[in-house]
Amino acid sequence: MPATRTSKTGRTQEERSAVMRRRLLDATIDCLVEYGYAGTTTTRVAERAGVTRGAQVHHFPTKADLVTAAVRDIAHRRAEQAFARMDELAMSTDPIGDTLDLLWEIHQGPIFAASTELLLAARTDPVLRALVAEVEPEISEVIVEFGRRLFGPQADTTQFRHYAYTAMDTVRGLLVGSWAYPDDSQIQARWQRAKACLRLVAPAELLAR
Repeated sequence: MPATRTSKTGRTQEERSAVMRRRLLDATIDCLVEYGYAGTTTTRVAERAGVTRGAQVHHFPTKADLVTAAVRDIAHRRAEQAFARMDELAMSTDPIGDTLDLLWEIHQGPIFAASTELLLAARTDPVLRALVAEVEPEISEVIVEFGRRLFGPQADTTQFRHYAYTAMDTVRGLLVGSWAYPDDSQIQARWQRAKACLRLVAPAELLAR
């Protein structure tokens, strides 16, 4: 049966639902950045999204549902940014260096601030910790899949997986510490130093590409 379209907008109910969910997820990320996890309430998210509480409850009945969806949405956004650069990296004369820079780049800005807020809040919130623990393996697998597509069979090894995890841990650690440095040049210098170290431990199979 074909989807029924509304007379006012020409959108299907499914399309209208997707738009509503996007508004709520965007508002959740904004609230996490502005108010932190403790200050992100479903009422505040609904107000920021410009929707009724009833609409918010329909799509995400609880704060846990909303936050879980936001965590996955953050991961998907990063993945989309990375895979959009695949062709560019495939033509690079320095694929390892450029891939590391891309990893650094996609972790900048409010998306990282929102995800960090969730990670830190999970330390003392067992419910949130369980939700984050569900999504973290998905994020790690996206990184590994990106490596497979870019580097081919050379990336389909335990050694590469460990390397990818180490690179991710390095980026996260530096960026969490970056809030202590008001001068951006300081954190950039620290990243260049870390990237040089990551080059030294890159799997030999990637260096031979």
